[in-house]
Amino acid sequence: MVFGEKGSGKTALRLQIVDHLERHNRANADRRVFIIEYDDFTPFLDCFRERLRFANWRPERALEQWRLWDHIDAILSLGTTRLVEAIVNAKSSGEPTDPAVPLKPDDIGRLSRLQKRDLLLLAAFYDHTHAMPKMQRWHLLRRKLRYSALLAQWDRGLGVLVTLVAFAGLAYFWKRETMSTWTPWVICLLGLLTGWGPWLWRNARLLWRAWQVSRQVRVIEYLRNTLRRILAAIPAGELAGQPMPSRDRSDDRYELLTKLQAILRTLGFPGIMVLVDRVDEPHLINGSADRMRDFLWPMFDNKFLKHPGIGFKLLLPIEVSFHLAREDKEFYERSRFDKQNLIRSLEWTGQSLYDVANDRIRACAASETAQPKFRDLFDDSITDAELIATLDRLRVPRHLFKFTHRLLVEHCNRFTEDQPSWKISRETLQSVFVLYQRDLEAFDRGMGTG
Repeated sequence: MVFGEKGSGKTALRLQIVDHLERHNRANADRRVFIIEYDDFTPFLDCFRERLRFANWRPERALEQWRLWDHIDAILSLGTTRLVEAIVNAKSSGEPTDPAVPLKPDDIGRLSRLQKRDLLLLAAFYDHTHAMPKMQRWHLLRRKLRYSALLAQWDRGLGVLVTLVAFAGLAYFWKRETMSTWTPWVICLLGLLTGWGPWLWRNARLLWRAWQVSRQVRVIEYLRNTLRRILAAIPAGELAGQPMPSRDRSDDRYELLTKLQAILRTLGFPGIMVLVDRVDEPHLINGSADRMRDFLWPMFDNKFLKHPGIGFKLLLPIEVSFHLAREDKEFYERSRFDKQNLIRSLEWTGQSLYDVANDRIRACAASETAQPKFRDLFDDSITDAELIATLDRLRVPRHLFKFTHRLLVEHCNRFTEDQPSWKISRETLQSVFVLYQRDLEAFDRGMGTG
């Protein structure tokens, strides 16, 4: 759990973690890590706000209704959608379409029938994409998994059979010219009710369950009849007793999360990494520290953060850390920050910023053999200690590179092409730094762009 100010490199850390994990997955086929990047909150928050009883609530009041199971639903949606996408688009040649989820047809074949049922159940609740109609995508996934669902249609088959028998009976009575009485019609109607009764009863219960799920899962939009049709395609015996997110609690979500872990473990992913970033960017939060607190605090649950087999990397704005000191004993007993790896401030020293600048210059070098240094840009009268002390006051890489850009522009503006100077003088460094420091102080007060 890392807190850092804007521009301290939180997103860069997340991208480096993803790149490292993808390289690890390519090198270790049996010890891969499933990556869930929980960093785009806008779709979940928009859907959540629309599902509230009063959709015109102020953002602060709306976020007060956010709960832990809403976070779990969002994470399950991201993980399930990515896994389904990898399975549906898996090529017969064995080449993975997603480098982060390198699945092969042989991997899918290792799933047991009950695990295939669990994956189809997760897809019914949490697979969310606009690339394909949900029903079509679910049946495509079922065919990819080779999951037979003929037994699920026995009640429909019974209804069709009884209908055919009823029409045959009507034809028989019509031929014998006995249709003028009520008896054949009553027999036919009772037969149809008896034949279609199991199908009607089961689908009525599934429609009620689909309505409950759509009411409780507030971060995803549901078509209730589509969800009812998907659940009806799973045999009743295999669906009975399975956890469904149909109640206002987290227990069912933990069970579904465990099912997802078991499926991934069979596919060669014994671990899951959840990366949380860009919390301040959704328009419903809009950079407000109070709104970020309301959104994040339900996630600070020790049972959730210490869930076996899942690692959480939370890269959070430093404004949120100021609220930690104001919380009561009950909050700390639930979150147990003494068990978490907590970094209250992602700080950069002048030396580390100097190294970052050197790495950036080397990355832009014309050849790999060249080894230019950040120090080469400055006049010899500027000592290394003075340069590092100046960089130390910039605090984060974003301000370092913005300041360097202004410094280079100002230096170039002071000389002509006929009489160039290839070293930045002390006077230029000090004058530009004073102006940038003034802008930086205004940014810290919330009155500037930084």
